[in-house]
Amino acid sequence: MVKLLRKTHTIVYYGAVLFFFALAYPILRYLILRPSNYYNQIVFLRKWISLLACRLVGIRFKVAFEKTIDWTKPYVICPNHTSILDITAVNYVCKQPFSFMGKIELLKNPVTGIFFKSVDIAVDRKSKVSAFRSFKRAHQLVNEGKTIVIFPEGKIDDEYPPRLHGFKSGSFRIAIENQVQIIPVVIQDAWKVLWDDGLKKGSRPGIVHITVLAPIDTQNLTTEASIQLQTEVYHRMKSYWDIYNDH
Repeated sequence: MVKLLRKTHTIVYYGAVLFFFALAYPILRYLILRPSNYYNQIVFLRKWISLLACRLVGIRFKVAFEKTIDWTKPYVICPNHTSILDITAVNYVCKQPFSFMGKIELLKNPVTGIFFKSVDIAVDRKSKVSAFRSFKRAHQLVNEGKTIVIFPEGKIDDEYPPRLHGFKSGSFRIAIENQVQIIPVVIQDAWKVLWDDGLKKGSRPGIVHITVLAPIDTQNLTTEASIQLQTEVYHRMKSYWDIYNDH
């Protein structure tokens, strides 16, 4: 019975996403004709599609900030990744327009595809050319004063229960090369509400707790320091992850 209820909840969740996306679609179709002109509006609709869908099925978000964030500045935001709800969690946390960097497969999704063709950045990690173009685009957006969100683990791992996996270097190089701060974000228990895409374990109503750590300065750091910065951010995030995800 529990499995059936969780599966049903997942179906209702996806239905809610499609419902709010369908409502916004006519406007989005117009806005994406000129994504650079309507960047903020497209990001606004992406945010509220995800938040309203979660709210409709009883998924809430609770955030704690280690330090007050100045949202007038661009950042590289680095969240951990265990659930598709992580996208909504970042939408909830971030108070300024931003772009996600995500896997190229998201271009094929009818909902995420429209955003990855306009404001977000799709990357094929198997292709050096694609990766180069994607990171070049990320640099461009940061230079324009926009925030970039990169999941440093690179993917949702198949391991269940999940753990915090090692980080890739891309986000840290972007932050250092553009001299912008990194904001580590620990999404502590989204996987307990909806793990991965929800198709294996289902989902349920619940609260997703988020801890936003203090921004880390990259001023005066060189590219060679990216590995040290990567290690520092990993251990800071893991200390919070271990507290709230004791299996």
